[in-house]
Amino acid sequence: MYGADGSTLRIADTDENRDHFGLAGGRAGASAYPLVRVATLMALRSRVLAGAAFGPYGTSELKLCDELWTHVPADSLTVVDKLFYSAPFLLGLEARGNNRNWLLRARRNTKWTELESFGRYDKLVELTVSRDARRQHPSLPKTFVARAISYQHPRSEGRQWLLTSLRDPTAHPAKELVALYHERWELELGYDEIKTHLLDRQESIRSRTVAGIEQELWGILLMYNLIRLEMVRIAKQARVRPARISFVAAMRYIRDEWGWCAVAAPGSIPNKLLRMRERIASFVLPPRRPQRYYPREVKLQSSGYPKKNPRRGAK
Repeated sequence: MYGADGSTLRIADTDENRDHFGLAGGRAGASAYPLVRVATLMALRSRVLAGAAFGPYGTSELKLCDELWTHVPADSLTVVDKLFYSAPFLLGLEARGNNRNWLLRARRNTKWTELESFGRYDKLVELTVSRDARRQHPSLPKTFVARAISYQHPRSEGRQWLLTSLRDPTAHPAKELVALYHERWELELGYDEIKTHLLDRQESIRSRTVAGIEQELWGILLMYNLIRLEMVRIAKQARVRPARISFVAAMRYIRDEWGWCAVAAPGSIPNKLLRMRERIASFVLPPRRPQRYYPREVKLQSSGYPKKNPRRGAK
């Protein structure tokens, strides 16, 4: 089980960063800081990152994620959101490996031709590849076949449709695929762990040059993976899923122990790591409560003060 998605990070406000990475536009004007676009491929059950790519803010998530497909292993399922509904993107994922499958939510205006019915809300359908897509990628077929599954979320007004390359209803029942799609949220939780806890909600990352930002980003993602890999090992010893280990508690304790390891005798490090894992195993979270619901809302609206010009008064 893998998930692919993009996000952004604020970076230091320098002329070089503005020129290379760019600003986000909107009704309120340009963003206060330059932004770097980040895309990651995550193993959803462990939240370990299998690959990452980044570039200027104007780079599309599809383009960045296309660079990650070489990291997707055979016999896998990659879950993405409806933004990724693109024939070159989906068929490219299938073509670059053995039994590599995808699952995503269909857009409201998606049209198809029904080929076979497995039930009222479970269909085998034929989708048309757009002319623009075939013009840019001549090797694409005119149509491709997928499976369409509809379900009603308890907090949704209408029915949702999923599309997937897993076309066998016996091997992959519709209810199981609906549950698998919602595991995509693990990727959002991973981004929250990086931005909120690992980076401690800092205003922007520190590097002030393009080369420095790329180096710092790899450092951030590598540190996140080191913590997550330790959590996977600890979860295996505790016989729980990695998501049951507290990331905040593990991060803080690992950070403190690694600080001591820097000045410790090399021969004492294995015992320190063993004690660390035993201690973190006590940070097992209770099972998740599926009834919890947090709508996407903001706590504070934008300020009414005039916008500051970063170059005003510069000498």
